[in-house]
Formats: sequence, structure tokens, C-alpha cells
Amino acid sequence: MKKTIILIVLALSFQMSIAQQNLNDLLAAGINDAQQFAGQYVLPATDGLAYGISSGWFNNAKSPEKYGFEFSIIGNASFIKDENKAFDLNVSDYENIRFSDNSASKTVATALGHNDPEINVIVTYSDPIFGNQEVELTLPTGVGSANVNLIPTAFLQGSFSVFKGTQIKARYFPKVETDDTKIGLYGVGLQQEFTAWLPEGTSFPLSVSGLVAYTHLDANYDFTKTDVVDGENQQVQTNVNSLLFQLIAGTNYDVFNVYGAIGYLSATSETDLLGTYRVSNGILFSEEIVDPFSVKSDTSGVTATLGANLKLGVFGLNASYTLADFDTASLGINLMF
Repeated sequence: MKKTIILIVLALSFQMSIAQQNLNDLLAAGINDAQQFAGQYVLPATDGLAYGISSGWFNNAKSPEKYGFEFSIIGNASFIKDENKAFDLNVSDYENIRFSDNSASKTVATALGHNDPEINVIVTYSDPIFGNQEVELTLPTGVGSANVNLIPTAFLQGSFSVFKGTQIKARYFPKVETDDTKIGLYGVGLQQEFTAWLPEGTSFPLSVSGLVAYTHLDANYDFTKTDVVDGENQQVQTNVNSLLFQLIAGTNYDVFNVYGAIGYLSATSETDLLGTYRVSNGILFSEEIVDPFSVKSDTSGVTATLGANLKLGVFGLNASYTLADFDTASLGINLMF
């Protein structure tokens, strides 16, 4: 599971799954080709991650009493759809990559899919001594090879009701480092219950709130020690930023409540292949490449959420399901006082 999370979070994770000569040859084919392939390969993973880290911001439309505090542990699972597992690799989009059978295009795996059987391509590169040379390499597969069909995320979240009907929220996952990998997350949000503005004594069957929330995730994988390609300070760095808007309505009973929401998510991601890479063909040819390329993505879409909340004294439990480009299930354990 550790490798699975790294593959998903670090969008250029194909660097971890292909052999030394493959990365060497891919970079030798040209930065444009390497960047083109990386973009098509990794963007479904970073888009799915954006939906995962943006879910679970609310568990009720009703605001706590003034100065009320809530602490939660939240886990999300974003489900990978079939259309996110593969893309069409058209050789016309590449300068120095073609299929060995001269196919114009083939469906190949993204970081969320799996090539079965393996798919090979022919890479052409220019050698200063021998001219154009060709080498065959196997395209990287994705986490589908491990039968992974979801993107997991988890974090701590707290909220404070600073005014009547107004909650300030924050979520956090401390930056941890394992096996040369660093992952961290934080976010802030504001939820306002509009029905709290109604005059005292007004009877209204539902609570209605609005939410705006920002979430940021950054991850880094340093693979200098793996000797994939000769060089220094080789790493993959990923940043994901999302902005979520929600209109929430729910019942306002003492123990059990249901809620629903309609919203909109806008997110950006950027993944950089950083460091120095000395691409070589034996002892006769060597080229040094610094910070080869960056892959950027923008994703947005409408979300619809349905959930339920159970409150037992100061403890609470909530579960919800969000329909979006990446459907996401959320589960939260809450402490309220």
C-alpha cells in the first residue's frame, strides 16, 4: 500500500517503475516527447487526488452553538473510473516515438491503469557520432497492476464557531517522510449557516449553509539514491491546490440528521521533474539535462453530496458520498464540545 500511495501522490511515479535504460532513452528522445507522455500519463492521478483531498469538509448544515468546537478524523476514498485508467497515445503527437508495428495510435495505461500485455515503443535519438539511433522500451504501467481502484486520503480537521452560525475550519496532515518521500496537506474553510440569520422563533424545517474551502497538498520523492539515471538532486515534486464551493441543506434534529449539497470544485496541479540528469549512450555520448520538465493540470466540475450524521453526546459519526468526475466516499469521527 505504501508504494500505491506514492505512485498516486507523486504524479510522475513512472520514474519509479521503469528501468534505468527506459528513463535514459525517454529523455534522450527529447524533452518535448518526455513531457507529452508524462502529461497524458499522470494527469488523471493528480485530478483524482484533487477530488480526494477536497471532500469531507462538512458533516451537517446546522452550525454549532457560538464558541462551539469540533475535532474530526476524516478518511476519503476516491474511486477510479475506467476512463481514467487509459489514454490514446497518438504517435503524431510525438517527434521521436513510434510503435514497433507502425500503429498510428494505441490505448495505453495512465498512472491509474495497467498495460496487460506490456506495450513497447521505438524511441529515436540523435547520437553525435553515429547519427540517428533507435532503441525499444516498455511503457510504464500504473497502480492498476496491483488491483488498486481507489485513491485514499486522510487528515485531521477542526472547526470553531466564532459567531452564531459561522464556522472557521482547518484541516491538516503533518508532513511525514518515509523512504525518501515527503507528503503533507493543509486547508482552511468557512461555513456559514444562512438560516441562523432568521429571527428568533422562526420555524424552518431545514438548516441551509454555504461553504468555501481551500486545500493544498505537496509531495516530494527524492530518487537520487536509486541510480535510475546518473546525476544529482533528482526528485519529483507535486503540488495540488483546490477551491471548493458548496450549498448545503440538512435536517436539524438532536441525534440523527441527513444532509445534501451541490457544489463546484476548481483545482490545479503541478508536477516537476527536478535535478540533474546525465543521459548517455555508453561511453561515447553523454548529455546533461537540468530540471527537465513540468506537468500542469486544471480540473473543475460540479459535485453533488448526500450524507448522514449520528450524534451521541459529545461524539459523532458521519458518512457521505459525493458524485463528481471522481466519486468519493467519506467517513468522519467527530468530537464536539
